[in-house]
Amino acid sequence: MPDKNDQHKRREIRSFVLRQGRLTTAQQHALDNHWLDYGIDYCDQVLSFDELFGNTHDVIVEIGFGNGESLLQQSVKQPEYNFIGIEVHGPGIGHLILHAHRAGLRNLKIIRHDAVEVLQQQFADHSISQLQLFFPDPWHKKRHHKRRIINPDFIALAHTKLKSSGVFHMATDWQPYALQMLEQMDNTEGFQNIAGTGHFSPDKGWRCETKFERRGIKLGHGVWDLIYKKS
Repeated sequence: MPDKNDQHKRREIRSFVLRQGRLTTAQQHALDNHWLDYGIDYCDQVLSFDELFGNTHDVIVEIGFGNGESLLQQSVKQPEYNFIGIEVHGPGIGHLILHAHRAGLRNLKIIRHDAVEVLQQQFADHSISQLQLFFPDPWHKKRHHKRRIINPDFIALAHTKLKSSGVFHMATDWQPYALQMLEQMDNTEGFQNIAGTGHFSPDKGWRCETKFERRGIKLGHGVWDLIYKKS
């Protein structure tokens, strides 16, 4: 097991930089008027998903949803699931709340806080059906690799929070990071690579393609999906 002192030191190194982007008038209006409908304030108390959503549907959690385009599509297409998105950047949160309200969604909630602390404090063990991490910051420079969210501590945390047979789905458009993810996940006990050891997933699973991804593909950028089941 990872040493607790090492874990504490690692949490001093965040996997994100909090940038203060400018919100549009519509995004600010959505935050001001609809946060109570979609937002969950961070605290150190474990959430009851059944009480939060008013049903017993399985819960899918996405970390770092950006502007929320993919998570919005998924929530619309799969009303039989509940979704929680975790993000720290205001404009993306405002954008998702704006469009969730317009779509009349009731199966989507948002938490604005560091994802690691949310998983540690607010989610019960063995409570998540699927954990999604799409296009996390790859921290290209070698000296910044320590900031990458995929590391042994985070993988262990994900394993603890997922239900039995729960799914951990990752995707990246940065091949060196994809290879790191593949190596670390394949060598972690308790996860089974759906595509087979040493292989990336040949399809996107439930992940919805965004306009940014389509733009990258047109420019010749690759995308690597990794899908693992908790064993």
